[in-house]
Amino acid sequence: MTAPGSNQPPSRRIAEELRAAIEAGHLAPGDKLPSERALAQRYGSARNTAREAIRLLAEEGLVTARHGSGVFVREPQRLFRFGSDRYSRRNRETGLTPFRLEAERQGKEARIDVVGIARERPPQDIAERLNAPADEESVVHRENHYFADDEPVQIVSTYLRWDEAQDTALTQPRTGKDGIYGRLEELGHVMTRVRDEITARMPTPAEAAVLELLPGVPVLEVLHTSLDQEGVPFEVSRYVHRADRTGLLYELPVE
Repeated sequence: MTAPGSNQPPSRRIAEELRAAIEAGHLAPGDKLPSERALAQRYGSARNTAREAIRLLAEEGLVTARHGSGVFVREPQRLFRFGSDRYSRRNRETGLTPFRLEAERQGKEARIDVVGIARERPPQDIAERLNAPADEESVVHRENHYFADDEPVQIVSTYLRWDEAQDTALTQPRTGKDGIYGRLEELGHVMTRVRDEITARMPTPAEAAVLELLPGVPVLEVLHTSLDQEGVPFEVSRYVHRADRTGLLYELPVE
């Protein structure tokens, strides 16, 4: 009888055995993997085959290479979990943004870099959800990069209607107490409902560079629309999360 997995390429069989050793704890976080030469000798394969096995494990985020030192089992990474309560008034009363609150829960130091604020023509999908003209500079686009302990976690592009945002703190890096939602409430928009459209995809080259993604790591894109007490959309944000660090948790009532 043919053993399960025997038709797999040798590199995948080596990767599977190493993965099983990591999951069983035989190779613990911080342990150094055998060298490519040692793996090739152990499995009777070429060094290129062993190198490919290690590459597969690196793409899964299980191991990391340290220049001049070798390849080591990575420490397990806690996921940033963003749930349906992240816009709740209860959380806002903490004085922390959803990202800073989640970072605090994990004992990490949050940093948010405002990398751009500009009046622009909106992308078509943004224009449709914000009810803004796509053929004119009808929105202000705020782009922020989010870090936890200096590790990039997510890219957030927020779009607001220009005729509302102009001449307000919404066009400034620091928007004041309660952030953009506090300023939008002052404009009469109280968030009462949200719509999140979630997609898993591979990153663009620019996203991969900002998020410092290993090859093969996807992103989670959340296209978020805020609706006010009148059901009017007043803010749309595109969240690009690195999928190896982020989970989404939703608890919703069943109608």
